[in-house]
Amino acid sequence: MAFQKPFSRARRAVLAAGLALTAAAGFSPVAAVAADPIKVAAIYTVPVEQQWVSRIDKALNAAQDRGEITYTFSENVANTDYERVMREYAEQGMDLIVGEAFAVERAARKVAAEYPDTAFLMGSSFGPAQPNFSVFDNWVHEPSYLSGMIAGATTKSNVIGMVGGYAIPEVNRLMNAFMEGATSVNPDVKFLVTFINSWYDPPKAKESAFAMIDKGADILYAERFGVSDAAKEKGILAIGNVIDTAGDYPGTILSSALWHMEPTIDKAVGAVKGGSFEPADYGPFSFMGPGGGSFVVDESLAPADAVKAAKDKEQEIMDGLFRVNVNDTEPKSTM
Repeated sequence: MAFQKPFSRARRAVLAAGLALTAAAGFSPVAAVAADPIKVAAIYTVPVEQQWVSRIDKALNAAQDRGEITYTFSENVANTDYERVMREYAEQGMDLIVGEAFAVERAARKVAAEYPDTAFLMGSSFGPAQPNFSVFDNWVHEPSYLSGMIAGATTKSNVIGMVGGYAIPEVNRLMNAFMEGATSVNPDVKFLVTFINSWYDPPKAKESAFAMIDKGADILYAERFGVSDAAKEKGILAIGNVIDTAGDYPGTILSSALWHMEPTIDKAVGAVKGGSFEPADYGPFSFMGPGGGSFVVDESLAPADAVKAAKDKEQEIMDGLFRVNVNDTEPKSTM
């Protein structure tokens, strides 16, 4: 059954009558809809500037700037408080609640079921659930593969260090895609892989990166904040993930796999506003095709032939002629 909030049949009738009146009075019906934003709240377990969360926040702010939503959020919410914060937002009459349920799956789904008239869109390793629980993820494995091609062709030591947060499918698939991209152009490359078991601990990530540099890594895959700082201090290159930090680390960021949450948020907001929200997997909206992912490279730092090869492969992906493998298993060091 289609999700009817906020535009239930009764509200549709009221809206239709209102649109007719505004049209008769010479006002635009589109403007009338734009003047009725839906209420959206987001719940983040980390600081809003953390790279993954920042992409959600950016997309929601863009929707608010267009007048489509009103937006509020809570950051640094402990897992033990997540259920309470979800309930508080639902009780406040939010039309859509966005968040990350990776460590609180059961609690998040329990709360959602108690508020069937509220739409939920949650980052999750699992599937959607009736009547109102949709899921998403940052499927940027495609640009990760392309950044891997650049790294594999650029490394001189043939040792690449990789620092991740947690060894969960959402992180594993990006790191595995990067590794496959690198070995596709350089079979001799070896990898050092470490997980810091935190989503936000820049000092720990930096320490892990320094250890990899000591072992010969001349390129670092910066899945977490702190890694690029180590690369900058030691004068080597880094690969960015999710956000473009090249402006903060000039001459350090070789290439990045970027996530754009706008297609996902725009689709969900449109569905809620139109009364057609249903539990679904919004993950595909993070693919490169719909604009959910992109690949950037600093051409001044990479070999020209490597840039051309990566861009040719990018076009193959966009044309549907090449599919990047999805491998959710935990990546391991190869040296």
